[in-house]
Order: sequence, then C-alpha cells, then structure tokens
Amino acid sequence: MIQSETLELLEWPRLCQHLATFAATKLGATAARHLKIPDSQTQSELLLEQTKEIYQLETRLTTGLSFEGIQDIGDSLERAERSGVLAGEELLAIATTLAGARNLRRVIDNQEDLPILTDLVADLRTYPELEQEIHRCIDERAQVTDRASQKLGEIRTDSRRVRSQITQKLQNILQAKSGAVQEQLITQRSDRFVIPVKAPQKDAIPGIVHDTSTSGATLYVEPNSVVPLGNQLRQIIRREQAEEETIRRVLTEQVAAVKPDLERLLAIATTLDLATARSRYSFWLGANPPRFIQREDREMITLRNLRHPLLVWQQQHEQGQPVIPVDLLISPQIRVVTITGPNTGGKTVTLKTLGLAALMAKVGLFVPAREPVEIPWFDKVLADIGDEQSLQQSLSTFSGHIRRISRILEALGTGEAEEDEKDSNAPCPMPNSLVLLDEVGAGTDPVEGSALAIALLQYLANHSQLTIATTHFGELKALKYEDDRFENASVEFDESTLSPTYRLLWGIPGRSNALTIALRLGLKPEVVQQAKTQVGEATDEVNQVIAGLEAQRRRQETKAAEAQVLLQQAERLYKEVSAKAASLEERESSLRASQEIAVQQAIAQAKGEIAQVIRRLQKGTPTAQEAQQATNALNQIGQQYQPATPAKPKVGFMPKVGDRIRVPKLGQIAEVIAAPDEDGELSVRFGLMKMTVKLQDVESLDGQKPEPVVKAKPAPAAVTPPPPAVPEIRTSKNTIDLRGKRVADAEYILDKAISEATGPVSIIHGYGTGKLRQGVHAFLQQHPRVNNYEPAEQADGGTGVTVAHIK
Repeated sequence: MIQSETLELLEWPRLCQHLATFAATKLGATAARHLKIPDSQTQSELLLEQTKEIYQLETRLTTGLSFEGIQDIGDSLERAERSGVLAGEELLAIATTLAGARNLRRVIDNQEDLPILTDLVADLRTYPELEQEIHRCIDERAQVTDRASQKLGEIRTDSRRVRSQITQKLQNILQAKSGAVQEQLITQRSDRFVIPVKAPQKDAIPGIVHDTSTSGATLYVEPNSVVPLGNQLRQIIRREQAEEETIRRVLTEQVAAVKPDLERLLAIATTLDLATARSRYSFWLGANPPRFIQREDREMITLRNLRHPLLVWQQQHEQGQPVIPVDLLISPQIRVVTITGPNTGGKTVTLKTLGLAALMAKVGLFVPAREPVEIPWFDKVLADIGDEQSLQQSLSTFSGHIRRISRILEALGTGEAEEDEKDSNAPCPMPNSLVLLDEVGAGTDPVEGSALAIALLQYLANHSQLTIATTHFGELKALKYEDDRFENASVEFDESTLSPTYRLLWGIPGRSNALTIALRLGLKPEVVQQAKTQVGEATDEVNQVIAGLEAQRRRQETKAAEAQVLLQQAERLYKEVSAKAASLEERESSLRASQEIAVQQAIAQAKGEIAQVIRRLQKGTPTAQEAQQATNALNQIGQQYQPATPAKPKVGFMPKVGDRIRVPKLGQIAEVIAAPDEDGELSVRFGLMKMTVKLQDVESLDGQKPEPVVKAKPAPAAVTPPPPAVPEIRTSKNTIDLRGKRVADAEYILDKAISEATGPVSIIHGYGTGKLRQGVHAFLQQHPRVNNYEPAEQADGGTGVTVAHIK
C-alpha cells in the first residue's frame, strides 16, 4: 500500500503518461502508462541495456526504428481461440502486424553490437505464409476477394449477371414510363432495386412499394417484372455471404493454431516499443545512463545537475519556469541527510527529484543528470511528502504523517523479515531502501516533534540504505556532529531579494530567516527586536556562523569560477601558439622545398652550359686560346650559380633575467625569467605562458646570436663503463592496462607503477571517449619522475597506448 502511495506522492503516473507519448503503438503506450517497476537489480540492468542499444541503434538509422503496421490484435487472438470468426479488418490487422514485426527483426539483425535486442528477436516467428494467405483472401478494403475460392468467384459472376439483367429491365421501364417516374434513377431499398414513381401515377408501374419519400410525393417501387430476378439475387447474396464466412473461418482457424507464437510476437513488439519510448524520452530529457553502485564498496552517490523531469516537461510544453538543477554527492558512510531552509526553497522538490531518479533508473530510463550518473539500486522507495490532513477521517496533519510513517516502518520491517526467512543463519544484509520524509515531526508541539524526529531518523539510519528528510527543527542540525552517518544540507536564500535561489548547499545547515524576512516586509522593528531577545543570543550566534560559512562558500565558488576562466584563457593561448608554431614549421618546410627545387634547376642549367663549352672544345683541334676562353666561361658559370657565403652572425650576446628576446621558431617576443643553465636552457615568458627554450633557439631584438655555453671538462679519471642502456622493449612488467578504469583509480595505479619503474612504461588506455586518455596525460604532465611521454608506435597500439619515459 505504501508503495502505491509513494508513487502517487512522487507523481510517478504523470511521468508514465509523458513516457507514453513517445511510444509508437497503442500496446507500447498502454504498457508505458502502466509501467511495472522491476523487483530485482538484474531486471533493471536488462532494461537499461535495452534502452542503451535502442539509443545506439536509432543514432545509426536515418529515420529511427519503425513500428508501422503493428496493431493490438490481442482481442482477435482470444476470439479466434474460442472458435469465433474474425472479420476482414481483424485478419488484415494480423497480416500487417506480422509484416511490421518481420521488418523490426530484419533491422535489428542487420546491425552489429546489439546482443540484447538480437537475443530478444531471435525466437520471433512471423509466419509469412499466413500473411500471404490473408492478403490473397482479403483486400486492402478488408473485403474477401474473388480469388479466395473458385466457388466464391462463380457466385459473384452469377451475382453480376443477375444485377445486369435487373438494371437493364429497370432502364427499359424508366424509358417507357418516363412520365410516371419522379426522375431517371435506379436506387436500392432493403437490398431490392427500385425506381422513384410519382405517387398519383403509381398504377402506371405495377409493383411492390418498398419505401416512401418524406413528403409522400414519391414511391419507391420494385416493378413486378423485376421481382423474380430480385428474389434470385437475394439467394445469390446469401450464398456469397456464406462462402465469405467459410473463407474467413478457415483463416481464423489458421490464426488460432499459432496463437501462442502470435502472443509472443505481440509481447516482443511491445517490449521493443517500450524500450524505444524510454530511449526517445531519455534523449528528449538530455539524460544519461545510470550505473548502479554498491555503497558497501565505498562508492559515492553522484548526481550532478540533477533536474526534475516533470518540471522539464512543464518548462518545455507549458511555458513553465527554468529548471534549477541540484547536486547530490553523498558519501558511502552517510545514511541520513537533513535538509533545512525556508519554505518554498526547493526542499520538497529535491526529495521528489531524487525519488523519481531512483525509480527512473529501476525501470530502465536514463536519469536527467550530468555524467557520471551513479546511484544505488533501491529495492523500495518510500515517501511521506505533503499534507495528509483529512476532515472526513478526522486526521490532523500530524496524525496523517504518523500513519504514513508507520506504514513506511512496517514496509521496512517486512523487507527484513523476508530476508530472515530466506536464510536465518545469513548475516544481516545492509538495508536497501530509500526513505523520503518531508517536514519530519511537524504538526505538533515543537519540543516533542523534534524529539520524535531525532528518534525516527536514528532508527532509519539503522534500517534504511538512505534517508533524506526536510525539517525546520534546529536540533536535527546537531546530529551530524554526534554521528558520522548524518549529513546536513540546506537550500540557499537570497536576503536581498527575499527569495530562494533553489540551490542546495552541502555541509552547511540552513539558518532561520523568519525574523529577517519579517523586518524586510515591514513588521515593526521593536517587535522583531523583542523576538530576537526571546530566541536568545546563542541562536543569533549560530545564524552568524552559518552566514559566515555561506559567505565563505560563495567566495570559494567565485574564485573557482575565476580560475576556470584563467584556465580557459591559458588553454586558448596555448592552442594559438601551437597553431602558430605549426604554421611556421610548415612555412619553413615549404620554403626549404622551393629552395631545393631552385637549386636543382640551377644545377641543371649550369650542367647544360658546361656541356655547351665542352662541345665547342671538341669541335676541331683545341688551341691554348680556346682552352683559356673555356676556363673563363666555366669560372663565370661557377660565380653565377654558387650560393653566396652567408654573413656570420654577430656573436657575444648572453641573455639575462629581465631581457626581452626573440624566439624565431615561435615568432614571439619573450621575457627571460631564468638565466641559461649549464645545459644551455633558459626559461622565458610571453603572455600567460611559460616555457623552457634552448639558447641556440633565441636571439636578441637586434639579431645577435648568444654565445654557446661551454661545459667545464671534468678531470679524467678511471671510471667503470656505464651499464648497457635498457632496451625499450614492451613487456608485461612495464605495461599497465587501465581500460575500464576511472581516472581517480587510474592515477593511483600509475603513481605506484612509475615509482617502481626503471625504464619506459607503456600505458594502455584505449580510445573510447578520450576522457581516460586526457586524465592519464594530465597526470603524466605533472609527475616529477616523468621526463616526457608520447603515443606508441602504430603497430604497438598507436594513440590507444601512451609511452612514459622515466627520469
């Protein structure tokens, strides 16, 4: 009972209704509106995998997964099993459903990496022969076709012949008795062919009157000469109807013979449609797939930027207010969170948002929060939210809350009793329920209500996985300092505007704003001052401490935002400098290539001119004068094509701290912040960037090159030869596989491996989204033992593997 109450309090039926709008079939929409919540984590994980695979499949398809033709044929199958005769529309619906299911299976079978969906449709039987037989016997208007049987074809041929005879006779009568008829028209009344006759001249055309016009001026008469043919046609029509029913009965029997398989087909199609609705709804919400965590393994509940799905719908479809997200980061040892703060500050919305997130994860929906989404699988979600005051039942607010809380405690006890029955000798399992309490202990004497709330929360700390409670009682704020399983949170309030910000502040209890609000709203200052004396100085001091904590938190958030801006500027500048350096290197390579081409062309031209000189000498007998002329010509060619000796750069410049120098490779003017060391390296700064460059890569602003640093030669001494260099061979000992790890876990493994390494370390992080690779590179960049790192050779893993060189 309390489970259904909780679903109503959390407005779960509204969410199911929203989900149903994303279904493609009536079956899927019905299943979405009556969504069943799984009883085990295994079932929830299977539903999540279905949603993920549909999400992946629809990103590949241009038009999405199509459920065209699939209809709700359940009632037809039941009637077929009970020997009823299905109508043409029902048979046609069965045929289109078979075709639609076959198309679904074909689309899924043609895709790779969809094991859950492939296994789901593996035993789907679509009976193409039954579909073909239905289409042979039933046309698109749901009528039995002439080709359904030879007998039916012959009957309809006779019917057309008799109708033609009747029509011909009536046409003759209309022409012969044109003065007696109202208009030249042949119509039908009660399946009999008649003609409209003027009432005063009814004796002109003897026959049977089947109908009269409203005014009585027209009689619809079947002439006596046509009556025998009409009787004959009626007999033919009855034979036709009997034959059509026989054909539909045969088709119905074929449907009844495969009813279990068709019911299975409907169930699979409904499962696929429901998974598709979950995927499309999750995409519309901008939600992310959750991961079920085990708090016993010290895993933290992580729900960043969590949004209330019903408020998102209200904002998008009903012009509601923008949704303010909340951050829920709950450590594994925390079992109770008390949220304090002013009314209308968002405490109740936070409770409902968490409750809906837990239920959405259980039914296979993605959760509207930023990745990663990590939440436990709660076997029960129990809530006491809102006012249960009832005049009919004579229940006050307090009584209503207590009755509902009693049902919650009873449900928790039932779960424990079931566990005990399973194995009386097993250790007591960790409670696995989520309890949401709104205004715990409210509605009665504040002293007694506060005491009751404390006792209740201490009980729940022992009997539930997690409890979130909102309260106005200041005594509950102190529980955190008595028991490390308790945590405080509060909703932020802006005193300047007298309005809540709907932000959730963790670790800081909420402070009372009643007196401040009363003063701002115009209550007499002497009344407010008198109230402060009644409250006491201790409470005022506590509020001042809380206000100080809130201000400190805001300053930290401001500084963090400023640091983030500076980081983004540095990253942008680094990208610009890197792009400029790459452009300069490309330009240098292009110039070098063009110079090489020019040199080759000059050499070829010089060779041609030299060959001409040689050919002139070879003509006849060369003389000394001709030889001298040839020598002079060769010298001129050499002077023309020999490159000029470059002028030696000015030497003697040595950069000092504070000097401004030029870095030609980067095209930047930099300031020296550290003098050159014995290795000829100095530190420079330009803008926000600092970097180390070599002495030979810089020059003064007037073009002088610096003097090279000469290392002092050590005195010769007999030393033992150094050990041979360790070959950089990748083995299992110097290889770390981080695939599937989180960045935080990877950093711990990396630090341990680098501290023990004596040579290069190969780190396998894979490709994936690139987040793990970025985290590894960031860690290596700041590690003191890492000299440099680079991607592995293509044959050894390429960019999926990083090789770190140890100092």
